[in-house]
Order: sequence, then C-alpha cells, then structure tokens
Amino acid sequence: MRKKQFKAESRRLLDLMINSIYTHREIFLREILSNASDAIDKLCYLSLTDDKVGLNRGDFAITISVDKDARTITVSDNGIGMSESELENNLGVIASSGSYKFRREQGEDAADTDIIGQFGVGFYSAFMVSDHITVVTKKYGEEQAWKWESTGVEGYTVTEAEREAVGTDIIMHIKPDGEEPNEFSQYLQDWTIKSLVKKYSDYIRFPIKMLLPHSVKKPDSPEDKPAYETVYEWETLNSMVPLWQRKKSEVKKEEYDEFFMQRFGEMAPPQSVISVAAEGAVTYKALLFIPSKVPNLYYTQDFKPGLQLYSAGVMIMDHCEELLPEHFSFVRGVVDSPDLSLNISRELLQHDRQLKIISANLEKKIIAELKKMLADDRAGYEKFYGNFGRALKVGVLNQYGEKRESLQDLLLFYSSTEKKPVTLREYVGRMPESQKYIYYAAGDTVESIDSLPQTELLKDRSMEILYCTDRADEFLADSLRTYGGKEFRSAVDGDLGLEDAPKTQESDSDKECLAFIKETLGDRVDEVKASGKLKTHPVCMTSGEGLTFEMEKYFKAIQPELNMKAKRILEINVAHPAFLKLESVRTTDPELAGKYAEVLYNQALLIAGLPIADPSGYTDLVCSLWS
Repeated sequence: MRKKQFKAESRRLLDLMINSIYTHREIFLREILSNASDAIDKLCYLSLTDDKVGLNRGDFAITISVDKDARTITVSDNGIGMSESELENNLGVIASSGSYKFRREQGEDAADTDIIGQFGVGFYSAFMVSDHITVVTKKYGEEQAWKWESTGVEGYTVTEAEREAVGTDIIMHIKPDGEEPNEFSQYLQDWTIKSLVKKYSDYIRFPIKMLLPHSVKKPDSPEDKPAYETVYEWETLNSMVPLWQRKKSEVKKEEYDEFFMQRFGEMAPPQSVISVAAEGAVTYKALLFIPSKVPNLYYTQDFKPGLQLYSAGVMIMDHCEELLPEHFSFVRGVVDSPDLSLNISRELLQHDRQLKIISANLEKKIIAELKKMLADDRAGYEKFYGNFGRALKVGVLNQYGEKRESLQDLLLFYSSTEKKPVTLREYVGRMPESQKYIYYAAGDTVESIDSLPQTELLKDRSMEILYCTDRADEFLADSLRTYGGKEFRSAVDGDLGLEDAPKTQESDSDKECLAFIKETLGDRVDEVKASGKLKTHPVCMTSGEGLTFEMEKYFKAIQPELNMKAKRILEINVAHPAFLKLESVRTTDPELAGKYAEVLYNQALLIAGLPIADPSGYTDLVCSLWS
C-alpha cells in the first residue's frame, strides 16, 4: 500500500495550521463536530426529496467515544459519508471544502442548511492533539466503505474498509503528554469532552451523544443498606435548541435568569432582556442582557467585553468586541447568524459589512430598551444609571461626540430644585422663557456643590442647577455644548449671563485694595476682581473660561506629568465685612492686611476643593490673628 503525499503547498499549509492558525488546541473538537453536523445536514437535506434515505430527522445523531487505554477519541456520524474520490479531494487536498461545494451546487435551495465548513481546513486542527488520524467512511448510495489514514505532513493512505451503515468515523489517536503535565491526556477525560461540547457545540442541531458512567442502586440491594454499581448509559451532551431561537413570549423569566447567570457567571438575574430576530440584509438572532449589578472587574482593564458569537449553532468567539460600542460593553449576550464571513481559522471575523450592520442594529435596540426603561420604570432606570451611567458618559465623550445625539436623552443629573436625578429634557421643559442657559456646577459631592458660594445668585432666582459629581461631567457639558437649543453654562466659572444681575460697584478704594491683594498673592493667582456672583459669602475661586478646577483634578489624577493647571481667579465680595476690614487696615497696617489677603486666598482654595500649599502655615496664620 503506497503512502500518498500531500501537495507541497498543502504540506506547508498543514504545518502552518497545526502550529499557527488556531489559537487554542481545544477547538479541534468543535471543528470535528461541525464537520459531522455538516455531513448530517447534507443527508437530511437529501432525505426531503429521496425517500430511499430511510431516516427521519430524529434518527440523526453524532456520537463520541473515548478509549483511555488506546488513547483514542472517536467521533461518528450517520451523515452523507464520502466516496474514495471525495476522500482524496476533501482530505488529500487541504483547503478543499466539500461543504462549500455542496452549497454551491445546490444554490438557493440549500439556503436553509446550517453548513459552515467553508475552507476545508477545520479537520486538520485535530493534528494539534493527535499524532495519527483514521477516517472510516461510507457514502450514501454506495456499497464500498473507505479508510483514510495519516500521521500528518508525511502523507496519507486510502484503502478499502468495512462499515455497515452510511456515515463517517473520525478516530483520533491523542499525542503523549510532553513537558506539561496532562498536556494532551486531558482530552481523554469525560468531563473535558463534556465541557468542550457545552462551550463550543451546545447548539448544533443534532444530538451529540456519549456513553458515560452513572452510579445506580443495585436492584437486589436493601433499602436500609443500599449498594451501588456503575453502569454506562448514552447521554446527550448538547441542548440543541438555543434559548434565543425561541420566541420571547414562549420563554419564562426564570429561564432567562438561569441562562444569564450560568452562561456569564453572574450572581443576580439581569435587569432587562432584549430578544432580537432580524431578517433582511443580514439574518441573525440575538439575546442581550442588561445586568442588574456591575460585573466583576467591569471598571478594570481585566474585564473582557463583547458578545458571544455563534454561526449555525457553533460558537465562533467568546468575546466579540466588534458587536458592541465601548459604551455598551456592560451588555452581555449572544448573537447567532448564518450570514457571517468567517476567516480561515473560524476564530475571528473578517471586518465586513454584515458585522457592521448587526452592530448598528444592536446599538439601536439597546438604546430603545433603555429609553423604555426610563419612561416605564424610573426607579429601575436610576438603579441602572448608578451602575453604568459612567459608560454612557464615555459614549458621549468618545469619537469627538459622535454618539452625542443618540445618548444625551439617557443621561441623568442631580437637580438642585427637584432634589433627585433628572434628564436634560425634563430640565429644559421646566426652564422659564427668560432663562438662556442650562446651568451646571461640578464638585465631589452633591452636598459640597450645594454649598458653593457661586450658586447663591441662581438659587435666589429659583433657577435649577444640574449638579455634576463625576469628574468626567465637565468634559460632558463641553462635549454636549447645547441641548434643545440651550447652551450649557457653568454656575461656578465665568459669567452667568443674567440680565437682571446686580452690577458690581467698585470704588477707587476697592480697586486699590484689589490691586493690593493681587500684589500680595503674586503669581499664585492670575487675577483678583470684584465678584458679581457672591451675595453673603466673602470670596470664591473661579477658573474663567477653558480648563476648570474639576478638569485639573482629573488630569492630575490620571496624567500628573502633564501638569495641567486651570487659571486662578480670586473673586471678592467687595460688600462683605471681611473685605471691608481688609480695606480699612490696608494703609494703616499693610502687614495685617496681607495676612487677611492670605486667609481669603486659602479659604477660596478650600471652597474650590483645591489643595493648600502649606496647611500648617495657614493654621498658624489664622491663629496669629487672635493674638
């Protein structure tokens, strides 16, 4: 019996595939099972028009057998089988796909078959764990069975064989373990086989069966002292019909909850479930979950975003990031489509039009679900926003505000007048006609913002202020710029734009005193001026237009080397007793006036949440004023 050689190109491809194309060895079983499913699909399709097949859909199955002593795994199917020439063409020439040829020959009539073997390379992934592979197969409609054997790049043989029924057996002899303990022997363990089927092939449409040991009570064993024995029974390892293939109205909430928690390792049921069935440019089904709690590691670099991606019931990717925008990375779920273009290893997607269409549609579905939650379940939405509101803000900020229009109505801000989170739509809807701007103020907490001296003038006019307690919020206002035709304006920095605001009256003495304070403080402040915001408070620190103090704190925390610093504008209430006291001693006791200036400056820093350069020195300074 002469050994046949792979073509030179096939030898190189086989060597490359075994060592490079596939990322994980464990996917060999997925590929072999997918090929078996394809073979059954072909015969099942033919049975629709050929009554000689003699098999109903319920008669088809795939079996897995493990012989630990012989170190073999056998995958058998009762599908269409292969002839001698097909063995030569499909297994003797790498990258020749029988499944692809079948679909091409059948044309549109085969559109409903879930055949995904497009490249003809998946079979050879078995050489990653096997040093010898035997294929015994009998083609439907033929009497003779054939055997194909190979140890890899050295070549293969094709000989006559015996097989009673049509179908194919793939017998993989598992390699001996190398330096790593249990490196290959793990694939001979029942629990490993079961877990790989569950992970990658759970939704193949035909049952995948395996003979497994079960402990049962001996029939003649007494009840008070039962004895047990081990018996082997055929067990179906895959569920076959995925939850997302069923109508949402036919699935109980408990089923969704169990699926979500088991599949994604969550401890609590999801807050919301989104079921999608789309036909058109791309046909796909999706089942998405909005978690009720923040997933472990979500706000860390170790979190793995992305949806699980299936093609014809076979898992292609565990975390397909391209299916969701970054701001919806908290969404968990699965997408299943027969229309996806797979790459040669069937592990990654080609970046094609289908993928972009699915991603855009899923984004719209998620936004629609969140808007529905906001309208129908306000308490539930506020809970969601507490968990993932920061992600929505990131979505507004990313890509120069490209997603601003679609996400802005989902944002919540604490309201100074309503004393609860509100939307921008609700804020603008309450604005009096005379109000030109959407006012906001940023700080570490609602309480600290509420006590800011700069907000006093707006509060006196019963104007609503949005309190921003996330350090990204000021960037958010800058990115949004306007909403409903109203411009955003900081209640803390810059001009409030109030037409009826009292005009600041500065006497010549006031101007001289302000100049004195500027000279005393030097370059620690960029400007000292009379304030038009302050009413009962003596002083505040503002940054004017541009970089704000909250932005400065943000950059200092994440990129201190940039040394980003906002302007320091010291605003003084020239009608306040503290300023009047300073002014009264400026000419008679300049040293004491300088101390007063220092106190006002440090008080302004404290109010703004900025650090004092010398806290101990400031304490001594205050105490010295008592002596």
